[in-house]
Amino acid sequence: MSVELVPVAGIPEVREGDDLAELIAAARPGLLDGDVVVVTQKIVSKAEGRVVPEGEGRWAWVARESVRTVARRGELVIAETRHGFVCANAGVDASNVAEGLLTLLPEDPDASAERVRKGLEARTGARVAVVVTDTFGRPWRAGVVNVAIGVAGMPAAVDLRGTVDATGRVLEATVVALADEVAAAAGLVMGKADGLPVAIVRGLAWSAPEGTGRDLLRPPDEDLFRESPLQSIHARRSIRAFGPGAVPREAVEEAVRAACTAPAPHHTRPWLFVSLESPGARRRLLDLMATAWADDLRGDGTAPATIDRRLARSESLLGEAPLLVIPAIRLDGSHRYRDQERAEAEREMFLLSGGAAVQTFMLALHAQGLASCWVSSTLFCKAEARGALGLDPGWTPLGAIAVGPPPAERPPGRPPLRAEDHLRTL
Repeated sequence: MSVELVPVAGIPEVREGDDLAELIAAARPGLLDGDVVVVTQKIVSKAEGRVVPEGEGRWAWVARESVRTVARRGELVIAETRHGFVCANAGVDASNVAEGLLTLLPEDPDASAERVRKGLEARTGARVAVVVTDTFGRPWRAGVVNVAIGVAGMPAAVDLRGTVDATGRVLEATVVALADEVAAAAGLVMGKADGLPVAIVRGLAWSAPEGTGRDLLRPPDEDLFRESPLQSIHARRSIRAFGPGAVPREAVEEAVRAACTAPAPHHTRPWLFVSLESPGARRRLLDLMATAWADDLRGDGTAPATIDRRLARSESLLGEAPLLVIPAIRLDGSHRYRDQERAEAEREMFLLSGGAAVQTFMLALHAQGLASCWVSSTLFCKAEARGALGLDPGWTPLGAIAVGPPPAERPPGRPPLRAEDHLRTL
């Protein structure tokens, strides 16, 4: 099989409301069955009115077009758009538009591709496919390449798993991003500075079913590089309502390994994480805690209705979370000081290391796609918690961590924080 790349000259400056299929058919009337018409995102956005005044600045538009920041360095932002694309500045671009204007990605690139495809078939009679492209950077590789963001009339991906290679070996993981390969090939004859926003890729053949650009989006649970380390710290939130599903034990083990990298005094690792997988273990702990809390609250003169509400709130979070983990710290490794102030400082060092371990544990859960929430519960009934968990008196429970899959709805973003409100430089 040989493939021909044909640049399409003669496309005029595109404006809002223009019919791209009409412009392409007029510039290239000789389309053939099986041709793939490759169109840049820029002219699709122009035709669809996705050109906006810069107004408050590019970064305001980047924020509007983003649903999640993946990484940030200086003024460069790698963000996820509502389409699911992960790209620089959420696709907001100032190239090839007049000064003071910006282009945004099409609202629905697959629908855009389908409209152009139908229009071309109606005008030329040829059965064609259409790929809408944009230029994306790539992790670990310098430079940008054209990728497919909208696909119509052809497979976006070809799954070769289960087939055999030239040596007869069964392929186990190979899925070819055919539409991306088409986009990159077309990019060889289309250039930002050449005024050639359309090209034809001729000679391709495929047997896989037609697809869309959405087929090329990696599912979140398969994404090993979903956030930069710094962004992961910013993105972790306390989640009190979880999605369906269980918490893999290996994810908890990985989080414990991460937690044990927290700083601690005297080269110790004074932490323990008790994972309550069985309903019976969790029920025993929650019942003992509820009794202790209720007794304390009654002793403080708290109204029965208030006691019931607090217990119900705790039960809702700790009782219904897919997994409950109790962190604890042992102070036995601390030095014994006769001076009261130094002894208290030593105890504080250990407790601070416990907090660092808890935070690192939850960050590691977040990095693996799991949600969590720390509550102080067991700090107020240490003896009861030790009894339910089978711990000796040397252990001090440090609250409880509810763990589970994240809910389907994204948590709201954090409000902007002024570093100078919390930073003093001398």
